[in-house]
Amino acid sequence: MTATPTSRVLVVDDEHQILRALRVILREAGFDVVQAATAEEALDRAAVRPPQAAIVDLVLPDGDGIEVTRRLREWSEMPILVLSAIGEEEEKVRALEAGADDYVTKPFGSRELIARLQAALRRAGAGADEPAVVSGDLEIDLAGRIVRVAGKETHLTPIEFSLLRTLVRNRGRLLTHRRLLTEVWGPEYADDVAILRAHVANLRRKIGAEAVRTDPGVGYRFP
Repeated sequence: MTATPTSRVLVVDDEHQILRALRVILREAGFDVVQAATAEEALDRAAVRPPQAAIVDLVLPDGDGIEVTRRLREWSEMPILVLSAIGEEEEKVRALEAGADDYVTKPFGSRELIARLQAALRRAGAGADEPAVVSGDLEIDLAGRIVRVAGKETHLTPIEFSLLRTLVRNRGRLLTHRRLLTEVWGPEYADDVAILRAHVANLRRKIGAEAVRTDPGVGYRFP
């Protein structure tokens, strides 16, 4: 999904210069922008004019972006990007576990921000039961449990396919280690990052290194 004039994005930041810059970047990309400078204002404006996506700063004068994300997630599945100058892994994980789709660290490039937003919107617009996904030379038939690389069928173990399927069904979204481990292996494996890394390495060897992207210390995504 690419931006259209009807793609409305809620932008929440208490820094006037950042708000102005984001408004320019998003409008040039074809988005309609709704601005808010506080958590309360953001929640009010989202309720009155529900957006198709939100970009929320982590630090706000009356709360934080994580709480805004959590409150929005109570009633909406819209893509949410958390924006912050804080780059610590723990904060990224907190934002993602609150329901954010991605985390962008300041300073950021305009092309990167738009690319991440559009990826999140594509994911939101795709059906969870999408039967087949194509990414470059990689073709994944979710219903048939068949994976092909450059037209040649590639064998995956049940765990490898389950891992890939979880990533594909959340295409463009950064999934934390804990979420992947819980969904693929079960809650008793929630902290076993070593087993996840080993299977991701095997998966990349079979389907290509670029098929699974890494956010170091945080998680993985299917582009």
